[in-house]
Amino acid sequence: MIEAEVHNSLRTFLRSSGAPLWPHHLTLARFVARALRLGRNTLLQTGIPSTSSHGRYRLSYLMPLLMWSEPVLLVAPEVVLQRLLMVEIPQLQQWLQISKVILSGSSWPKDDFRGLFLTTPEAWLADKLLAGGAFPPGIPTIIDGVDELEDWAHQQFTACLQPADWYELMQVYPDAAETIRDVRVLLTRTLFQHPANRYECYALEAAEQEELKRLFTMLINTDYNQSLPLAWGRFWQRWQVNTSIVWAEVTRSQGLFSLYCSPVEVSSQLREIWLQQPLVLLAGTVDLEASAATYRSRLGLGDMTSVRLSPDRHHDTIDLYLPQGLPLPNTPQFEGALLKEFRRLLSVYASGKGLMVLLVGDVPLKSRIGSLLAAEFGSRVQVEKLCLDENSILVTGWEFWLEQYRFLPSAQLLAIATLPIPSLEHPLVAARVAYYKQQRQDWFRSYLLPVALSQLHAAIAPIRDRSGIVALFDSRIHHRSYGHQLLSSLRPLARSQTLNSLAFFHPIH
Repeated sequence: MIEAEVHNSLRTFLRSSGAPLWPHHLTLARFVARALRLGRNTLLQTGIPSTSSHGRYRLSYLMPLLMWSEPVLLVAPEVVLQRLLMVEIPQLQQWLQISKVILSGSSWPKDDFRGLFLTTPEAWLADKLLAGGAFPPGIPTIIDGVDELEDWAHQQFTACLQPADWYELMQVYPDAAETIRDVRVLLTRTLFQHPANRYECYALEAAEQEELKRLFTMLINTDYNQSLPLAWGRFWQRWQVNTSIVWAEVTRSQGLFSLYCSPVEVSSQLREIWLQQPLVLLAGTVDLEASAATYRSRLGLGDMTSVRLSPDRHHDTIDLYLPQGLPLPNTPQFEGALLKEFRRLLSVYASGKGLMVLLVGDVPLKSRIGSLLAAEFGSRVQVEKLCLDENSILVTGWEFWLEQYRFLPSAQLLAIATLPIPSLEHPLVAARVAYYKQQRQDWFRSYLLPVALSQLHAAIAPIRDRSGIVALFDSRIHHRSYGHQLLSSLRPLARSQTLNSLAFFHPIH
């Protein structure tokens, strides 16, 4: 069987090539080979985020894909595809001495293609959701990095109206230009009356939605002999979905706004596409349970083999500094206590080698922390900058860190202000929570906690690679029922509650 062939080939390759150590290479390879042979949908949580620079697990799924005699499709982010095409695939092909055709692009090459085809999530999802036919059904499909699958789907389903789209609409409908301008002015005035929040995003209120809907109805039903511009047509189409939310993002400094129409949930719209082909989904960490029932429910995934691989105790241990007695993040005392802890931590480790990262999700707080620390530590402190020295202190939010850490110097320390639990201040988050409440589901454990879990593991991954230090200052980890589960999911770790004990086990280099 192919499982045995893949096992033997990969074991020999790993022994001869000195490939990166990982205890689950053979296990993952056998699961992928079995899924290809049986056509059985499979979810594999590797514990290694897809954004990881080395992606140790990728050799494990590439071996069965290259040895499989039938056509197969691999879906992965562009940065991953480029590395696979330039590094791992040529290395394995040369060692295996096989001539399997490898192609990449946005559509399946031809009906009789028998090789390995690589494409991006955006191209694959767009085709599947729009029934474009670029990728034929029935082809075994491996998707790498499904930690972000829900976000990828939301992006495909979200329609946007930028400021320039209003001017295009007036050009297409010159006779209605005055009405279009009046609606835009009205929305500008009402949206900028909303109290500022950290995201500068606001759900459209009933009166605002009614004005926008009246404009659409007038343009569609009156005899202007024109069709809506593409962006407006897509927006109107998305708005017809019952579970959609319309929200705005404002740029106060320029007096501009953009409108978005997004689905509250994607499971109902994704459910059908999962039935079109056998699937192997590769994730870092997406669920606290091995069965991943919560994750599968959010994505509309049915019954499937689900496996969670444990971290390597010998190479993936982190030193976790977890002080007791800090104020809760939503209290006025938290900012002062956090700044004090940051100063203490930096004072102890400021002379060590390696980037030090302070991860602050709250945007105004991030700016204040950056300014205050810069006054003490000088130009070493930078707020979300890429050109950094090895001994720099980076103050950053979650989005910047998760997207850019591959391009930064290796970090020896990651200090996390608060857990990345999505904020109800964002209208899309609030709408999703309201949806779960309507469905009588546990909205925290079904949505907010899994998102926080996935982001936390992804943020810590580069520190784990280096067996570095992680400091967590969110006292909810001690006082909330989910805290123990989150800590358990971060193992292997060496936990310290004082800086003295942390410095003893992890001295300055």
